[in-house]
Amino acid sequence: MPTSRQGSIRLFEFSGISVFLHWSWFVVAVYEIQGRTGRYSSIAWNVLEYLALFLIVLLHEFGHSLACRQVGGRANQIVLWPLGGVAYVDPPPRPGATLWSIAAGPLVNVVLLPVFWALLIFSRSSGWPLTMPDVHALLRSVLYIDFGLLVFNMLPIYPLDGGQILRSLLWFVLGRARSLMVATVIGLIGAAGLIVFAIWTQSVWSGAIAVFMLMNCWSGLRHALALSRFAKLPRHAGYACPSCKTSPPIGEFWKCGKCGREFDTFQTHGVCPQCGTQFPITKCIDCGEADPISEWEAHVVTM
Repeated sequence: MPTSRQGSIRLFEFSGISVFLHWSWFVVAVYEIQGRTGRYSSIAWNVLEYLALFLIVLLHEFGHSLACRQVGGRANQIVLWPLGGVAYVDPPPRPGATLWSIAAGPLVNVVLLPVFWALLIFSRSSGWPLTMPDVHALLRSVLYIDFGLLVFNMLPIYPLDGGQILRSLLWFVLGRARSLMVATVIGLIGAAGLIVFAIWTQSVWSGAIAVFMLMNCWSGLRHALALSRFAKLPRHAGYACPSCKTSPPIGEFWKCGKCGREFDTFQTHGVCPQCGTQFPITKCIDCGEADPISEWEAHVVTM
C-alpha cells in the first residue's frame, strides 16, 4: 500500500484535494483487462469497465475527504492504487467527526446503487440486451462492482470502512484507546480468516488484501497501546480543554514552531523557555482543538 504520493502520478486537483495515481495501477490494469477478454465484443469495453471501477473508487474517496473537511478536519490528498484508494484524512479526534469522515465513503456507494439500478432497468426495458448487448453488460457489471465494493468495505474488519465505523461507534462507549484496540483485534482475526480463504482459493488478490489488513491492524494495535499509555499520564489539575473538557497531560508535549524546543506550555503559560516566543493559543493533544490558555483556565470545573 502506498503510504505517500511517492511513485505516483498527479492527475488533477479538485476543491483543494490532489488526486494521485500509483504507477502499479497501470500494470494491474493491463493484467486485469486482458484477463477479462471474451465478456464483450471488443476489449475497449473491458477498458471502460475498469475505468468505471476507477471512477467509483475515486468518488468513494472524495466522500471521505469532503466529509472530513465538513467536520473541520484536514484532507488534501487521494492516492489510487490497484487494491483501491486511500484518502488521507485527518478528522478532529472526536468519535462523531471520525464516524462521519469514514461513513461518508460507503454512503457514496449507497447513493450510486439506485442510479445504476435505474440505468439497468432502463436498458432492459429499451431492449438493449439484444440491440446493444455490450452497453447492457457494462451497466450490469458497474452495478455489481458498486455493490461488491460496498459489501466488502462494510465488513467489520479494521482497517476497512466497516471496521473503522465499528471503532468510531465503540469510541462513544469505550473511549479512544480501547475502541481502537477492540477494532484492531477483530481486524487481526478477520485478516487471519482472509489468509485461510486466500490459501484455500489460491487467490493472490485475497492474499495481498490480507497482508495489507494485517499490517494496518498491527500498526493500529501499537497506536492503541500508545494511546492507552498516554491516557494514564498525570494531568494539570488547573486546566481543562474548552472543547473536550479534558485536562492536559503534564510533560513536554508541545513543540515551539520557531526554535523546535519541546516544552510544557502550561508550566510556562504559552512561552517557549528557550527562545521566548509567546503562543497565543494552545492545541489540545486529546481532541486537537486550539484555544487561549485563559479559556482553558475558565473551563476548570470546581466542586
